[in-house]
Amino acid sequence: MFTRWSTAIAAAILLSSPALPQGASAADKPTDPQIAHIAYTAGVIDINAAKQAQKKAKNKDVKAFAEDMLRDHEAVNKQALALVKKLNVTPEDNDTSKALSKQASDKLAELGKLSGAAFDKAYVANEVAYHKAVNGALETQLIPSAGNAELKSLLQTGLKIFQGHQQHAEHVAAELK
Repeated sequence: MFTRWSTAIAAAILLSSPALPQGASAADKPTDPQIAHIAYTAGVIDINAAKQAQKKAKNKDVKAFAEDMLRDHEAVNKQALALVKKLNVTPEDNDTSKALSKQASDKLAELGKLSGAAFDKAYVANEVAYHKAVNGALETQLIPSAGNAELKSLLQTGLKIFQGHQQHAEHVAAELK
């Protein structure tokens, strides 16, 4: 069961990019190889953010949240790679994965300049926004675009899990005020 959820999360991550336009035409939809690369890239982004938070966070709840994100997203990426292999898909770099990487690099640099409570609040706020974007992208883009029934099912499960991550981040954020 965890494997299905992890794979679903991996697939869910792929739509987290604001670079995917709302209401894109069928010709604009990412291909499976592009989606695979976006998914892996998005997972790496949250892993890197969690690693930064583990080093910089001062609040015990923020540290615990970062540990959860690191554990979950490392498991997700492992499962994403297994799914890609199973489906015989070669991930393909694309404008969305490149935009995700650039945005994440900029955000890590911005957060890196902060410390203490300011870092904790900014990190958690970013995680709330990140998971809101993932959830919105899943609902409006990825799930409707998925042609493979197994993928669609996994994405729907992933959406439920990411909604839980968002709620967790929102709870931690509320506690920091």
